[in-house]
Amino acid sequence: MTEDLITVAGVAVDTRHFIGGRRVASAGTFTDVSPIDGAPLGEISRGTPTEAAAAVTAAGAAFPGWAATPPAERARILRAVADGVDKRLEELAAVETADNGALLRSHRRGVMPRVAHNFRFFADRLLTLDHEDFTTRGHTNHVSWDPAGPCVLITPWNAPLMLATWKVAPALAAGNTVVLKPAEWSPLTASLLADIAAGAGLPPGVLNVVQGYGAEIGDTLTAHPDVRRISFTGSVPTARHIAASAAANLTPLSLELGGKSPLLVFADADLDLAADLAVEQYDNAGQVCLAATRLLVEASVAEEFTRRFTERAARLRQGDPRDESTDVGPVIHHRQLEKIDGFVQRALAAGARAVLGGRRGEGQYYPPTLLTDVRQDSEIVQEEVFGPVLTLQTFTGEDEAVHLANDTRFGLAATVATGDPERAERVTARLVAGTVWVNCFFVRDLDAPFGGSRQSGVGREGGTWSFDFYCDLKNTVTAPKGWQTHG
Repeated sequence: MTEDLITVAGVAVDTRHFIGGRRVASAGTFTDVSPIDGAPLGEISRGTPTEAAAAVTAAGAAFPGWAATPPAERARILRAVADGVDKRLEELAAVETADNGALLRSHRRGVMPRVAHNFRFFADRLLTLDHEDFTTRGHTNHVSWDPAGPCVLITPWNAPLMLATWKVAPALAAGNTVVLKPAEWSPLTASLLADIAAGAGLPPGVLNVVQGYGAEIGDTLTAHPDVRRISFTGSVPTARHIAASAAANLTPLSLELGGKSPLLVFADADLDLAADLAVEQYDNAGQVCLAATRLLVEASVAEEFTRRFTERAARLRQGDPRDESTDVGPVIHHRQLEKIDGFVQRALAAGARAVLGGRRGEGQYYPPTLLTDVRQDSEIVQEEVFGPVLTLQTFTGEDEAVHLANDTRFGLAATVATGDPERAERVTARLVAGTVWVNCFFVRDLDAPFGGSRQSGVGREGGTWSFDFYCDLKNTVTAPKGWQTHG
C-alpha cells in the first residue's frame, strides 16, 4: 500500500486524480472524513487549476477518437462498465456508506444497481436513437445527434456515484468525453469508477476525474473555451456562479438545483398511505433533492394524519448506517449539521412548534423533526434545509392547497395523496413541478424527463432528453435528385 492508496471498508482507493488514463497527484491534499464517526478516511489530492486544465486538455485530445467510435462499440464498452460495477457492487456500497453515511442496505439493494443500470440504459438508448425522416416540398429531412465535445460534470455528495453516472453515462454514450468533478465531501467512489471504466476498455482521456474544491478549480473547468457542455447538481448560488463563468463561451448548461417540494394530503386520501409517504421523506437523513419537506394537509384530517405520521416516525431507528436495522443515518458533514440545526432553532425562536425532534443528537446525527405553527413566508417554509426536517401546514380546499404548494421559488417535485382521480388530475395540472407523484413517491424511470422549474433548475435530462442536451442536433435536408449536378 503506497501513500497514494488508502483502505476504506477493506477496499483500496486511489486518492489521486485520473487524467488522460493515468493517476496524477497534486502537491496539496484535503482530508476526507466519514460522517459515521468523524474519523478521517484519508488525504485526497487537492486539485489546482493546473490539474483541472490538464483534464480538459486530455478530454479534448481524446474526443475525436471517441466521437468517431461506432455507436455499437461505444455501447459495448458502456455495458462492460456496468458489468464492472456489478462485480464490485459490495465494495462500492461499503466505500460510499463510509464516505457519505447513507444506508449500506440502500446502497446494496438500490443505489449501486441503479449505477450499473445508468450505463446499460444509455448504451441501449444510443442504439435506438432515431427520428423518423420527414419531407418538406419533396425534400428529405434527416435528424441526427452529433457529439458535442468535452463535458464538465459537477456532482453532489448525497448520492455520489448514482448521480455522477446519471450524467457520465449519457455524456459518454453520446460520444463526448468527460471531466468529472465529484463533491469534496464524498470523492471516493468517483475514483473507483475511473478504475472500473479503464478496466472495461474506455480509452484514456475519455473519462477524467479531478478532485478538490469548487472555489479553487471550478472556474478553470466551467470557463474553459474547449468545454462544450456543463451539467451541475447542487445549490442555486453555486449554479449562478457557474452560469456566469460559462457565459463568456455560451457553454450550454443543465442545472438541477434542489427544491422545497410539497406533499398535499386531501381528506379523501388513504391516510395510512399518506403517512407512509410522509415518513419516507426522512430517507437518507432528508438529504434528497426531491424530498417533499412541506406537508400540506387538509384541515379536517390534520389531527388524525399527524397522529398516524408521528407513530410511524417514532419507530424509525437512527444510528450506524452499516447496521441493517438502521433507518436514518448521519448527516454528511458537521457544517451541514450546523446549517440544519440553525434552520430549526431559528424557526422555533420565531414561534414554530416541534411535534417531533427539534434538537441535534450526538455526533453528526440529527433526529427526524416535524415543525408546525409555521408561516408560509417563514424561512423554514421557503428555504431548502436539506436535512431530516419537515413542516406541516393545513389548508381548506384545492385552491388554497395549490397556492401553498406553488408559493416558493422552487419547482422540482410534488406529491399528491387523494382518493379522487378527477381531483388528482385537476391538482397536478396546476402544480409547478418537474415531477409529480400521485399516491406514490420516488418512482423514477430513466425514460422520463427529469429536472425542475423556476429556481429548481434549467433543462431536462433522461431518455432522449439527455442526448438532446449532450449532443448538437443536426437536421440534414436533401433535395429531390439531390446528387444531380447542373451542367
